[in-house]
Amino acid sequence: MHLAGRFIKCGQFIFKFVAAFILFSTLLFAQRGGVTFEGQVQDATGAVIPNATVLLVSAKNQTQFFSTTSDAAGKFRFQAITPGAYKLTIKREGFEPTEKAVEIAAGKPAALTVVLPVAAVKENVDVANDDSRVAAQSAANQDSIEVDQSALENLPIFDQNYVAALSMFLDPSMIATGGVSLVVDGIEASKAGVSPSAIERVKINDDPYAAEFFRPGRGRIEIVTKQAAPEYHGTFNFIFRDYHLNASDRFASSKPPEQRRIFEGSLIGPIGRSGKTSFLISGNREEEDLQAVIFARNASGIVTGNVATPQRNTELAGRISHVINDRHNIAFQYSFQQDSNQNQNVGGVVLSTAGTNASSREDQYQFTDNLIISPNLLSQLQIRWETNHDLTESTDPSQKLIVLDSFTGGGAQTNRYRAEKDVRFNWILTWTKKNHTIKTGINIPNISHRLLLDTNNVGGTFFFSDLSSYAANLPYAFTIQQGNGRVVFKQDEIGGFVQDEIKFKPNLSVMLGLRYDWQNAFGDNNNFAPRASFAYAPGKRRKVVIRGGSGVFYDRTGGNPISDLARFDGGHINSYVLTNPSYPNAFQNGGSLSSDPTNRVVLAPNVAIPFTVQYGVSVERQLGKATVSVGYRGSESSNVFRSRDVNAPIGPSFVARPDLTLGTVRQIEATGSQQSNALEISLKGKISKRITGQAQYTFSKSMNDTNGIGFFPANSYDLTGEWGRSDFDQRHRLNLLEVINAGKFFNIGVGLSLASAKPYTITTGLDLNRDGFANERPAGVSRNSARGPGYADVDLRWSHDFKLMASRKDKSPVATMAFDAFNIFNRSNYVTFIGNQRSPFFGQPVAELPSRKLQMTARFKF
Repeated sequence: MHLAGRFIKCGQFIFKFVAAFILFSTLLFAQRGGVTFEGQVQDATGAVIPNATVLLVSAKNQTQFFSTTSDAAGKFRFQAITPGAYKLTIKREGFEPTEKAVEIAAGKPAALTVVLPVAAVKENVDVANDDSRVAAQSAANQDSIEVDQSALENLPIFDQNYVAALSMFLDPSMIATGGVSLVVDGIEASKAGVSPSAIERVKINDDPYAAEFFRPGRGRIEIVTKQAAPEYHGTFNFIFRDYHLNASDRFASSKPPEQRRIFEGSLIGPIGRSGKTSFLISGNREEEDLQAVIFARNASGIVTGNVATPQRNTELAGRISHVINDRHNIAFQYSFQQDSNQNQNVGGVVLSTAGTNASSREDQYQFTDNLIISPNLLSQLQIRWETNHDLTESTDPSQKLIVLDSFTGGGAQTNRYRAEKDVRFNWILTWTKKNHTIKTGINIPNISHRLLLDTNNVGGTFFFSDLSSYAANLPYAFTIQQGNGRVVFKQDEIGGFVQDEIKFKPNLSVMLGLRYDWQNAFGDNNNFAPRASFAYAPGKRRKVVIRGGSGVFYDRTGGNPISDLARFDGGHINSYVLTNPSYPNAFQNGGSLSSDPTNRVVLAPNVAIPFTVQYGVSVERQLGKATVSVGYRGSESSNVFRSRDVNAPIGPSFVARPDLTLGTVRQIEATGSQQSNALEISLKGKISKRITGQAQYTFSKSMNDTNGIGFFPANSYDLTGEWGRSDFDQRHRLNLLEVINAGKFFNIGVGLSLASAKPYTITTGLDLNRDGFANERPAGVSRNSARGPGYADVDLRWSHDFKLMASRKDKSPVATMAFDAFNIFNRSNYVTFIGNQRSPFFGQPVAELPSRKLQMTARFKF
């Protein structure tokens, strides 16, 4: 279908839902009755407080309650309320929760003003919620990770990359084929869309079995950005790092001359005097003069060196929010990002000539509509349009040479251009009635039109098993691409859900949900995913909560497998693999591309989308102002993706392929499996008078028989030995984020991450079965049977605030100086372990994660 036709259909689809939404809203408004109760939330100075959670609960029947959020003017309103006695509860981060008994009379009750006192722990940093009391709600699990802006500013976060910093709390077994699920303000996204200082909070594992999301809690990251504000607030950061203050890399012959400069900030406030319109502007400029460290070996010996890999990144975002009335607000947002990266993919055994230069640009346009249709019904609508352009080019056009795990030289043979036009759509209705909170909605994370111009590997790549084969001019394979590299394809993903959280008693709630997910290209349409969870608080004090849940979660492939199917279909790119060719001319002994069979990528018959069944139970206990949680989590994944060459030469002679008219036939199939089990202990909240934060220890085991959709087994006809430890399997993991405030000049942020070893695979480095892959293992050796070292990292931040106008107290502009030390003990955390027995580096690493780095941050905030 042509692009115009597909987007017309998408527009018709959205129009029908919006029309239904308007009709539904009109009917519900017509049925309202009762009285209106309204008020305003303020702080002790009289300043209004927006985005406060307001809960109104009947004194006679606690299952009858209403909830809303204060608007930009701090106002809230409940309509169609039955007169009587109620309890009003208001919460806002940074303030003490406040409860009031109110009597709502018939007629028009007087407006109420509620003053929230500043939280007693204001001088500390709220790494966890102030209110760490356990709650008997299925969505209020205390093993979640939530870090607000105040904590993000006081913790050691490398380059303000909050997503990367908090990814250590994810469960790798829960991450989809297409990567971590990122949800920004309720809608799936590829990036935050705003600069770091415009982020309000980051959450992981919030409501892990919710049907609203396609991945479980440990497989997604949720970002909430700053919203409307009645006053002007701004944050401006300058971050600086220089190699003179860094420790040396163990593999570098000299200290890499690096420097990094980041200029970042955001501004938020009202437009005009009405208080109904506000704006947000954010920007981020990163200038990174980085270096890649080469540690390889060629025929002359060890090769070391530093290669400049400069990067430039510019992000801008702007949003205008408008309150139409006390029930309805809208927002428009535009964001822009442009990147340039030079000499990428160089380092380790990859020499400087095999690098690439890359540039990209992304533009996003988003419309948001929030409407309180009735006191019991909330509508949240989001529509996003994105365009992306990416260009990658080799720095050297020469043929590529790969001597397995010794060196990669020549050119990169990577040249491609990609363009995308995407529509994302999210509409959620939340209906609250008595003891039910029902959510239903439609998620469309991708209606995408994609163009790919692929001229990769047009010069060809030679593969050698080892240095002696290279010296003897005896490659085991030669690959090359020719033909039409222009491919147009689509990536469509649609989801829908319904869930009901039922509060049977004040100490017992149950969530029941059902989700449906679909994506194009795979023909699997029966992807219904039931989910359920519960929370029970025994006893009167309710300091202990028992939680449990189970759910089905379907996978998504992302765009790469779909583009592979489109490119290598026999009508576009002709890809060839020659085994045991001559060198340096692969056709010196005869033959030509016109006579050689081409490769294909195909789907297995009756291929299905992989799914995971996750289940777990936990016990939470309130300990003062902190909460400890102990839980078990298990998962079983079926129909896991892998690839096989179904036209590989057949043994024992491995002389010829079954179909002589074709080369490699990569069949994408869903025949793998995975099992994971984890015991988790979490502590979060105000741990002591001066320490606030969260810590998590995980004891786990994960086994599977595939490393993903692009993984080929050692023998495509025999999967014996493929079952083993997952690539990401680590028995022990301890992660900690804490803020210690022991005095005026002693504000310390601590990040700690400890983990046991990951596995890697031993291979022979030979292509004995002549399929073009040198991934055979020694006899009797299974996949991922070797083990590297453990991982340890300690990061510290010291910061101090200088109030520039002491007379204004909490409203004073603040200047902050902060100093970070990443990997303060300068531990060598080695990566890229070589399992190839023919490599001179067998059993050794050829790279390490960053050594100790010092960083300075200057901030101005008002």
